[in-house]
Amino acid sequence: MEIRNIAIIAHVDHGKTTLTDAIMTQCGHADEGSMDSNALEQERGITIYAKNTSVMYKGTKINIVDTPGHADFGSEVERVLRSIDCVLLVVDAQEGPMPQTRFVLKKSLELGLNPIVIINKIDKPAANPNLTHEHVLELFIELGAHDKQIDFPTVYAVGRQGTAKLDLKDEGKDLTPLLDTILKHVPPANTPEQASKPLAAQVFNLGYDNFLGRLAVCRVYDGTIKSTQNVFARRGDVEAIPGKLTKLFTFEGKKRVEVEQAVAGDIVMIAGLPDIYIGETLVDDVNTKALPSIKIDEPTISLNFLVNNSPFAGQEGTFVTGRQIRERLEKELEINVGLKVDFSANDYFKVYGRGELHVAILIENMRREGYELQVSQPEVIVKEEKAADGSVTKMEPFEELTIDVPEGYAGAVIEKLGKRKAIMTEMKTKEGLSRMLFEIPTRGLLGYRNAFTIDTKGEGILASRFIEFRPYAGEIQKRETGSMTSMVSGKSLGFSLWNLQERGRLFIDPATEVYQGMVVGDVARGEDMEVNPCKGKQLTNMRSSGTDEALLLTPPYRLDIERGLELMRGDEYLEITPKSVRLRKKLLTVLDKAKARRHDGFK
Repeated sequence: MEIRNIAIIAHVDHGKTTLTDAIMTQCGHADEGSMDSNALEQERGITIYAKNTSVMYKGTKINIVDTPGHADFGSEVERVLRSIDCVLLVVDAQEGPMPQTRFVLKKSLELGLNPIVIINKIDKPAANPNLTHEHVLELFIELGAHDKQIDFPTVYAVGRQGTAKLDLKDEGKDLTPLLDTILKHVPPANTPEQASKPLAAQVFNLGYDNFLGRLAVCRVYDGTIKSTQNVFARRGDVEAIPGKLTKLFTFEGKKRVEVEQAVAGDIVMIAGLPDIYIGETLVDDVNTKALPSIKIDEPTISLNFLVNNSPFAGQEGTFVTGRQIRERLEKELEINVGLKVDFSANDYFKVYGRGELHVAILIENMRREGYELQVSQPEVIVKEEKAADGSVTKMEPFEELTIDVPEGYAGAVIEKLGKRKAIMTEMKTKEGLSRMLFEIPTRGLLGYRNAFTIDTKGEGILASRFIEFRPYAGEIQKRETGSMTSMVSGKSLGFSLWNLQERGRLFIDPATEVYQGMVVGDVARGEDMEVNPCKGKQLTNMRSSGTDEALLLTPPYRLDIERGLELMRGDEYLEITPKSVRLRKKLLTVLDKAKARRHDGFK
């Protein structure tokens, strides 16, 4: 049986998962549901974790890996590309190539893969497939593709309807043109010569099972892999750790099916090696050389996870202790290779991630599982590089920012980004829409998405990708508002909030329980202000038709994890429980602040 291995790559929301689901439906796996099986993925409409599936078409097994499109999960994409033989590059017919399109395509071309381009969503009102094809071709040339890569096959599709065609004039009935293109252009993954060689399989993804422990997803390059086989896990050419497989699975649709053996070219899942890691090579002969290692990009931001010690601690969560949070983070490290955690401190855990969304997804999963914790303000990771002359240069991560906005909002966006040390590298305006490219320190981007949504009235599109570490860009003044902090504990009242809403933007509704030191809103003036959100109206026995005013309250700006991470300041924590997200000061009372000042004075 022939095997083809492909990955579907694209910018976020260009239709990878919908297309994968349509391929599965056409090949008889309609009853298995969407590839986005995680509850968070379904709610947000994005892919977070790379997933494997396989379909049978004309007697050929096609292994498909559906990858995330968001830059924060780029580490998932990079390692998947090493395990397959061809990529389907999906591009939105209206938006054209976006930053993550460039990122994943660049990685594919560097690995020598010959992509198949799918121009998707050609049914959109403003879709322009021909122009999109030109832009994709320009991108291939710009990224240094060789002649064979530039001569890419193109398929036009509407993933939602499950139709594809090779020419825009054709009538699209199903995905047969796409599947035929895959068989024609993707090289077979298995040859008789490979099957006769000693075993060589490389791990490119990890999983976890409560009964089987750590699972590893591998591509078998040479030989045959068997369940209950003795193997060596090679880390480079130096170390070879012996182990024994206990289970072996292949994929049929989304289901994993236990098998006795798998041949070269297939993608399998193994159990039995508790210390296996991404990039390691499994061999059955200790003299077999390791395959080239898989490099994973380093994290760019860090923040501290702490035990919740607010006055409301322990009221909503099931897992509230430091030991329970530590065990949960250790479990996350089993599968989340873009994450790093430093457990050395006594009173907090320093977590390193690829971006705000990467960390926010972890926190959201933890709160849904019943964890209660608080986190500090995210900070970028700043490195120090030593030059040959002994001088030290501070280096920080920079990102490329692509922004599409209506022309009238471009000025406000440029002004805000200028204050955040962004440098514009390109600007194009067409039919009332401006596309701008910036290079900006990650520090400057933290907390900007919320301001961008307001400045563009929700009509702008913002996407970013990590470029590299560059010299430190200097101080950045970001938040122009102060914090409105409660000076009392109790239940907030509509009368008090009605007076306070003139001072800024509120985060809470009437009848919300608050405590002293909790942040209940923003102050427009930029200075912190202590307020009493529980103050009621003075009641007298005098009444007349004109004395009582109607309380017209503006709907509050409700905090979620991502908004909280964007808004919080260095002297604040974000308190996260299964039911609530609250912003609070690190030092809650005047007495706490006085003690801290006295302590600092004694140092």
